[in-house]
Amino acid sequence: MSVRKIAVVDDEETMRNLIKSFLVPEGYHVYEAANGLDALTIIRAEQPDLILADIMMPFMDGYALTEEIRKTSQTPIIFLSAKGEDVDKVKGLRLGADDYVVKPFHSEELLARIETVLRRTDPHFKKGEVAKAGPVSLDLTSHRVFIEGEEIRLTIKEYKMLSLLVTNKNSLVSREYLMETVWGLEYSGTERTVDTHIKTLRMKMKQHGERIKTVWGLGYKLEV
Repeated sequence: MSVRKIAVVDDEETMRNLIKSFLVPEGYHVYEAANGLDALTIIRAEQPDLILADIMMPFMDGYALTEEIRKTSQTPIIFLSAKGEDVDKVKGLRLGADDYVVKPFHSEELLARIETVLRRTDPHFKKGEVAKAGPVSLDLTSHRVFIEGEEIRLTIKEYKMLSLLVTNKNSLVSREYLMETVWGLEYSGTERTVDTHIKTLRMKMKQHGERIKTVWGLGYKLEV
């Protein structure tokens, strides 16, 4: 499955950052715009799979943005707004929005609404599987890694090692198992290779690298 793209359109940067912190760990690629005019440029260029749009914005509000999009596209749109009156919801839905979420909202609610709309509008939609251990999230479909919502870049072997630690969180993973699984049974190197990769993995995880504990003489475990 390809990575799903979502455009977040809101004039408040803090709100865009908050929504992005929900979406990125779930494997979505996020594009941001502060108003409807900027959003149109991004939407036409990137063709996102779904649009999250605030209503009250400068230059072009969410209603006008929806009207413009619906002239040429049926890309699903979810309104995010503090305007919770029924008349506002009805207006948004009549203009062509697929759903309406009232601020403030919980991350679980927003993610569920997104999945529901994508599933309804795209029969091929399948949510990527995510493995989590404390602040660490692994998108097992796209092989992307996030710590507290921020993506970190790993090599293939570092990713494989971390995935083993995450899926066996709080449990010992032996050096022998790491070597056999990541490097293969025919690898002729020493276990020091594992130790070296663990060291670089800890560095990339920054303050959370200390969660990878050494079990002397045996292996490692990720504590959460």
